Amino acid sequence: MKSIVSKHAFPELFSNPTSHKFVGDWDSLAVARIIKENSGAGNSPAFLFLGRSEAELLRVHLGNAYGEEAVPTLNQIYYMGLKVVTIDAESYICTGGSKSVRPQNRPSGLKLAS
Repeated sequence: MKSIVSKHAFPELFSNPTSHKFVGDWDSLAVARIIKENSGAGNSPAFLFLGRSEAELLRVHLGNAYGEEAVPTLNQIYYMGLKVVTIDAESYICTGGSKSVRPQNRPSGLKLAS
């Protein structure tokens, strides 16, 4: 199924069940848990896929934090380091894609002036 609202097409998107059901409000701790469960071996998910109801909960959550006028839509929004992609489904939340995570103990090669 490729009924994605954004430009991204991930045919395997609906092969995984929704990871969490929100009850009334956006749950940042649940989203952090979902991201952690889908991270490992030096990789982290790159996308947070949301159905219409979850996207609205996130919009309200961000509106409460930054002001409603600051969040008219979720286009080009990143949340917890993941690009938010709204899909054409009433209710859905899952992560997908992958991005490489640089180990923290490696020096970056940058030298700071003293």
